[in-house]
Amino acid sequence: MFLDELTPIFKEFTQHPLSFMGGFVSGALRLNLAEDPVKSWLEEQLGHSSNINSANESHNGKAKGPQQISIE
Repeated sequence: MFLDELTPIFKEFTQHPLSFMGGFVSGALRLNLAEDPVKSWLEEQLGHSSNINSANESHNGKAKGPQQISIE
């Protein structure tokens, strides 16, 4: 049963080992892809500017700070 839960992880690791390990390490270290030096390194590797910063700035539609609501 435990092996069935880990099968997708091993499958992804065997298909894309470098991408998998990069994502795993960045998640373990809690690296923010929109901050330097990670952002500049990613742009250098991709060879162009990416939209990582704009996706992070939107915060998935959430506004910064507290909001006031009215309940009728």
